[in-house]
Amino acid sequence: MNSEEPPLGEPVRSALTLRLVLAGFGLVFCGVAAVIAARIGPLWLVVVLAVLAAVALVDIVVVANRKRRGEPG
Repeated sequence: MNSEEPPLGEPVRSALTLRLVLAGFGLVFCGVAAVIAARIGPLWLVVVLAVLAAVALVDIVVVANRKRRGEPG
């Protein structure tokens, strides 16, 4: 058995792709939650959610650049 081949013939998935999907989910979730919190929640919650959304956006850009360059993983 090849050391790179996963057990039971499962398809290989890139860790960068998973990170991209999770960052996208975090961006959407935190963005929507920040908008909702801006209408009904305290200001500190809006700021925290907006910062987390910004971090997710930066992560998406970083991962997309790494995938475009063809980095493994």
